[in-house]
Amino acid sequence: MYLDMDRRDLAISLRIKLGDWFRVLQLLKTGSGDCDDALLEQAYNAIGDYFADRQKWVNAVQYYLQGRNQERLAECYYMLEDYDGLERLTTVLPENHKLLPEIGQMFATVGMCEQAVNAYLKCNQPKAAIDTCVHLNQWNKAVELARTHNMKEIKSLLSKYASHLLEKNKTLEAVELYRKAHHFLDAAKLMFKIADEEAKKRTRPLRVKKLYVLAARLVENYHEQVKTSQQSKAKGKKSEATFALAGLLEEDATSSDNRVVDNAWRGAEAYHFFLLAQRQLYEGYMENAMRTAIHLREYEDIIPAVEIYSLLAICSTANRAFGTCSQAFIKLESLPSLEPEQRQFYEDLALEIFTKHAPKDSRMMERERSSEGAEGKLPTCIVTGLPIQEYQFWMCSVCKHCALEQEIGKYNCCPLCHSPVV
Repeated sequence: MYLDMDRRDLAISLRIKLGDWFRVLQLLKTGSGDCDDALLEQAYNAIGDYFADRQKWVNAVQYYLQGRNQERLAECYYMLEDYDGLERLTTVLPENHKLLPEIGQMFATVGMCEQAVNAYLKCNQPKAAIDTCVHLNQWNKAVELARTHNMKEIKSLLSKYASHLLEKNKTLEAVELYRKAHHFLDAAKLMFKIADEEAKKRTRPLRVKKLYVLAARLVENYHEQVKTSQQSKAKGKKSEATFALAGLLEEDATSSDNRVVDNAWRGAEAYHFFLLAQRQLYEGYMENAMRTAIHLREYEDIIPAVEIYSLLAICSTANRAFGTCSQAFIKLESLPSLEPEQRQFYEDLALEIFTKHAPKDSRMMERERSSEGAEGKLPTCIVTGLPIQEYQFWMCSVCKHCALEQEIGKYNCCPLCHSPVV
C-alpha cells in the first residue's frame, strides 16, 4: 500500500509539472488515502483557469466554486451576466472583504444601484455608495444615505438633486425631497413658490389655500426643528425662555426670507377668509359675509384687489350696506390695472345701483366702521371672520389662530390648518 501511495504522489507531481490538471484531479479523487485539500483546490482553480481562458464561463464557475476562488468566481458571474449569483457572493463574503469594492463597481457599471450600495456599505465605503447613487441618478437614495451616515455632503447633494428635479419641472418632488431630509425651510420656499404661481393662474381658491397651508406647515416644522435642536444643545440649567430665545436667534441668523418665516400663514389666511366670505354669502349670512370681506382688505398683497373689492361690493349690496358698497366701487374704479372697458363697466354698474339707493350704511354699521381701527388689533375668528372681543377664546396649537369657543366646538379640525382640535 505504501508503494502504491508513493507511486501516486510521483504521478501527481509529474502531471503538475506537465500542467495536466485534469489528470491531477483524477488521481487525487481516485486515491485510496486522504488527499491534500490545498492541492485539490489548486487543481480545481487551475481547471477553472483553463475554461476561463477559453471563455467557457459556465464550466469555469463549477470549478471555481469547488476551488473557493471568490475573485475569479465574481469575474465569471459578471461575464455571464449572472447578477443573482454575484449578489449571493456579496452576501457570503465577510465584511470589509477586499473583493466587495470591485463587486460594487461591477453592479454600478450595469446600473444596479441597490446591489452596488449593499456591496459598498458592507465594506464600509458609504462615500462610494453615495457617489454611485448620484452617478445613477438615484438622488433620493443618495440623500438618505448621506443623512444616515452623517455625511457632510448632504447639503450639496440636496441642492444638486433639487436642481435636477426643478429642471424637469418636478417641483413637488423637490419639496418632498427636502421634507424627507428635514430641510423644512427649503421645502417651504419651494412650496410658497408653487402656491404663488397657482394664485397667479387664478386656480381654484381651495387648491391655492391648501398649497399655502402645506407651505406654512413646513415652516412650523422648521420652527419645531430649531427649538428641538437648541434644547438638545442647551444645558439642563437653562430655562424654557432661554431655549425660545436661542431658537429665535438661530432663525434670525439662518433665515434669508423673512416672508417665509415670519408671515408663513398669511397666504393661507387670505384664501381662507376669501372662501369663508363666499360661503357665508351663499348660505345667506349677509352680515358676516360683508364683515369677512372687509377683513380681506388686509390681504391685497396676496389676492388681487379687483377680486377682493368685487366680493366686498357684492356682499355689502346683499347686506344693503350701500355706504360700504360705494367705497368698494370707488376702489374698483381707481385700480390702475383695469382696462378702460372694465372701468367703464364698473362706473355704469355703480350709477345703476346708486341712482336707486343712497350710498349710506345704517347708523349701527357707521358706528362699527368708525371703530374698525380699534377692532383691527383684535384677533379674528377663523370660523366666523369676526373680531374676537371676548377674553377667553380657543387657539390652535399648530397655526396659532383663534376662534370663539362656542364656534370651534362644532369642528373636529382647525378650519385653517386642518390639524385636530384639542
